[in-house]
Amino acid sequence: MCVCTLLSVFISFCVSPALTPTLLISAGQSGTFTAHTDNMLWTLLTLIAALTYVDAAITLTQTPAVLTVAPGEEAVLKCNIERDYGNFVSWFKQTDGEDRQYVLRYYYGHNHPDFGTGFSSDRFHSKCTSKLDYQFIIKRAEIGDSAVYLCKAWDTSSEAWTVVFGAGSKLIVTNSTLPPHVLTVLPPSSANLCSDKAFLACLSTQSVPFGDVSWFAAGSPVDSGIFTSMAVQQPDQTFQISSYLAISMSDWNMDKVYTCRVSVGTQTSEKTINKSQCPTQE
Repeated sequence: MCVCTLLSVFISFCVSPALTPTLLISAGQSGTFTAHTDNMLWTLLTLIAALTYVDAAITLTQTPAVLTVAPGEEAVLKCNIERDYGNFVSWFKQTDGEDRQYVLRYYYGHNHPDFGTGFSSDRFHSKCTSKLDYQFIIKRAEIGDSAVYLCKAWDTSSEAWTVVFGAGSKLIVTNSTLPPHVLTVLPPSSANLCSDKAFLACLSTQSVPFGDVSWFAAGSPVDSGIFTSMAVQQPDQTFQISSYLAISMSDWNMDKVYTCRVSVGTQTSEKTINKSQCPTQE
């Protein structure tokens, strides 16, 4: 429920018509406040402040979603913390069926990270490119480093501190090269032709269950109207990621060019689509 709705509900429930004097909220009006009314308003303001804190949790953005390197190569994973509250950013290693391992923590301006058990500066490092942008670095990757790595920070914007994790970056350390993924981009279905909105579909068939999907319209990144599925394993042991982009039919009819780009490890593929390159739809 939004704050505005809660405000109207609170006033309707708590400010009884029997109260004298009357509380007037409308712009340009005035009212006489009793101690009882003051208490209710203070409670309301406290409630709104609490809701504001709930909505203020920071978001940690990790990139890339998947990184593939060969043994001995350097691996760099990134984490943007959105806002700086003066606290350490920690990194954890998560492998299937194992407990999450604390690797290190670092804060902007410090000389070196603090390390967890079994990890040291011999191969692991962390640094910042700004107060918001952190990097986790494995200097010489080993096969055993393959895992999902998560960054963690504290949101201290309210009295109740909150632990926030990023979505994770999948690191794959392998001697073999991943086979290329196959992209298929589909136009709006004929059922959408008479409506204002339609969907483009992008299907990525690949050998691993991770990948980054992004859309572009006329060369510019699109950040809304995107619906992307988790990877689904197919009978032939490959994986398929499906992504859909909501577009306006007016843009489609104007022959705007749309691009679906998929990154899997170090490999990136893209395909474009526009109305003129598709079979005539009636």
